Amino acid sequence: MRNSKIAGVGHYVPEKVVTNKDLEKIMDTSDEWIRERTGIVERHYFTEGVDTTANMGANAARMALKNAGLEATDLDLIVFATLSPDYVFPGSGVLLQRELGLKEIPALDVRNQCSGFIYALSVGDQFIKTGMYNNVLVVGSEIHSSGLDFSTRGRNVSVIFGDGAGAVVLTPSESTDRGILSTHLHADGEFAEELAVLAPDTNKKDRLTHEMIDNGAIYPYMNGNTVFKHAVTRFPEVIEEALNKNGYKASDIDMLIPHQANLRITSYIQQKMGLPAEKVMSNIHKYGNTTAASVPIALSEAVQEGRIKEGDLVCLAAFGSGFTWASALIRW
Repeated sequence: MRNSKIAGVGHYVPEKVVTNKDLEKIMDTSDEWIRERTGIVERHYFTEGVDTTANMGANAARMALKNAGLEATDLDLIVFATLSPDYVFPGSGVLLQRELGLKEIPALDVRNQCSGFIYALSVGDQFIKTGMYNNVLVVGSEIHSSGLDFSTRGRNVSVIFGDGAGAVVLTPSESTDRGILSTHLHADGEFAEELAVLAPDTNKKDRLTHEMIDNGAIYPYMNGNTVFKHAVTRFPEVIEEALNKNGYKASDIDMLIPHQANLRITSYIQQKMGLPAEKVMSNIHKYGNTTAASVPIALSEAVQEGRIKEGDLVCLAAFGSGFTWASALIRW
């Protein structure tokens, strides 16, 4: 069975930059408070009429295709991860297909929130491993800023999130010891409501009511303490799982790219795994939490900055709503 490899990476973030100081003007918060609790300094927000979830994904995809030396017409499959699709339905995968001028190739949407990109990467990897497809586009793209509560009530969550997109192109690897060595996916629905948007509610005859709007059910809710507690447990577990599966130890990692959820979580993982700062990618200070886009944006920047070179052992890991968590180990 053949391996898949990441042949090209790309990312896109909207032009509009929103700093902590900007948020101070619209809610009761402070730059110091946000930096201390999250590590975030600024984030990017989409511009209406310019950016969409699908076209941001397309911009990232074009960069990834260029870096892979491929054309959009070479693609056999699109796997699109997002929690903020352009429409309730259809999914953003077909809209991305249209943006790239493609017809008829399958487009699959993945809804696993912060772990979405790694779940999507695993799906693409399996299709290449089985020989069904050769060139797979995997995208994570999010527009959060249009769905946040910018009142003081929502500040604890709203200061965290930003908009953006990242993409990779998967192709078959010529060597079984290169490319994606393994992926590991987990979920525990017991905690589904601890990080969720609970409205509109399809289990009610009136899917959306004024009460849902007034009580904030249309905005993200997060039990921060519970999320942090589980994240700092599951992140190291799923990283160790990938290492053990392939006969490596933490010190063998050349670059760890965790989901950019919170700088305190990233710092804890770094310490727990015994890795120096230069081996852990962190860009949350620039972009905030971009959910399914955070891992591919960080991966793209790490490659762009020359922090990943051929032969490096790269580990991707994520934890988020669901709860879901995942990892991928890659020999670059």
